[in-house]
Amino acid sequence: MQPVPAVRQRLALVSPAGIPEAAIEAAQALFPGVTSVRHRHEDAWQAVYVEGGAPGTIDVRPVADAYDLSAAVVSGPLLDGPELVVMDVDSTFITSEVIEEIAEAAGTREEVARVTEQAMRGEIDFAESLARRVATLAGVPASTLADVLARVSYTPGAEELVRTVQARGGHVGLVSGGFIEVVAPLAERLGIDLVRANRLEVDDAGLLTGRTVGRVVDGRAKVEFLGSYAAEVGATPGRTVAMGDGANDLGMIAAAGLGVAFCAKPIVREQASGRITFRRLDALCGLLDI
Repeated sequence: MQPVPAVRQRLALVSPAGIPEAAIEAAQALFPGVTSVRHRHEDAWQAVYVEGGAPGTIDVRPVADAYDLSAAVVSGPLLDGPELVVMDVDSTFITSEVIEEIAEAAGTREEVARVTEQAMRGEIDFAESLARRVATLAGVPASTLADVLARVSYTPGAEELVRTVQARGGHVGLVSGGFIEVVAPLAERLGIDLVRANRLEVDDAGLLTGRTVGRVVDGRAKVEFLGSYAAEVGATPGRTVAMGDGANDLGMIAAAGLGVAFCAKPIVREQASGRITFRRLDALCGLLDI
């Protein structure tokens, strides 16, 4: 039997604080042969890169678990950087859950937050959870959406990530189980034109009906939009990245060249090959070495 050829791989460890020498040694031990070890220091985080060849894909998750580090392994075309980065929005691209902000006006925030948490943990179907949560918004003035938009904040590092990817000729897309009325303006401000989200129905009196209009953007839709975005911009599948925090992001995380769990629920952290454990979106630049 012929030996399996070694594949060039780059392992990244990223942290807002120091990276223990023991973690670096543990990362090196995953490679039969290490060709280089590099350090990188940015204002908000630092990274260590271990490169080498190994037969089969290296699993960095045990090292990340042991030292509570953000980590990923990159190989193949993605070593040249991403052509497309697709992100979830609520609690990933932005710091909050928009539907909970709207629910504040309806007096149903606690109920909505409880259902949101169940859905993100994968305990109930996302489409079902969305219908239940949106139903509680019936009668809320649509003008409330503008107030919510004014309160929403990008997750730290969002602008830096978008700027870095775009400066290298890549594209950024958003796919959200939230609402286009809020997501689209947020995307436009940063020059993102690949955007999909749910739309709230409004009656003739300007009040939310408690229903959405059109197809629900659930986990399956996110996978499809990842593919359609890639086709639209001509991205190679192996140079795509998908990042999110909830169970409805699992499909696109699995379908991308690299899937990243961002400050994610356990079900996502366990299945994604890459992870970011602190709230800086530009930590993805560290994982990808861009």
